[in-house]
Amino acid sequence: MNKKALLIIPPDRFNEDELNHPKEELEKAGVTVTVASTKTGEITGDNAGVATAEVVFSEVTASDYDVVAVIGGSGTIDYLWGNEELIQYLKQAYEKNILVSGICAGSVVVAKTGLLSGRQGTCYPVDVMIDELKANNVEYLVQHVVKYDDVITSDGPEGAREFGQSLVEALSK
Repeated sequence: MNKKALLIIPPDRFNEDELNHPKEELEKAGVTVTVASTKTGEITGDNAGVATAEVVFSEVTASDYDVVAVIGGSGTIDYLWGNEELIQYLKQAYEKNILVSGICAGSVVVAKTGLLSGRQGTCYPVDVMIDELKANNVEYLVQHVVKYDDVITSDGPEGAREFGQSLVEALSK
């Protein structure tokens, strides 16, 4: 599969499973994966794992990718929920028919774009995230993955592999 994915993590405290499982599923299907953040270099996860952000998301063109995914973790709440540049980036990706997706706290970033308004979505099952979905007119569902042809959300580590498989399936169409 000659497709490309941009996985966006916070500059600190991403969730390792939410990054690594989808990344594995995408790469297994032949998708070229680029890890991005608000800075480049080594980034430490919630559980002391590390990842390397190869690019700053705002310095690459979303239309160079087939899917853009916002990865969760405690740092996503602190650094990405209120990141207006990221919210605009996702909206622009969507306008160019790029699949927009998020897992756990990353689903909230997707909800904040308005792309899920009036639709269903999922996130990690904690009140602070569920309340954010509802505040953005998204009906919260208790399931690992909620998928549309243009937007996919996932609940967190437990659904991370299924999230990756859903991205691969969407890119196969």
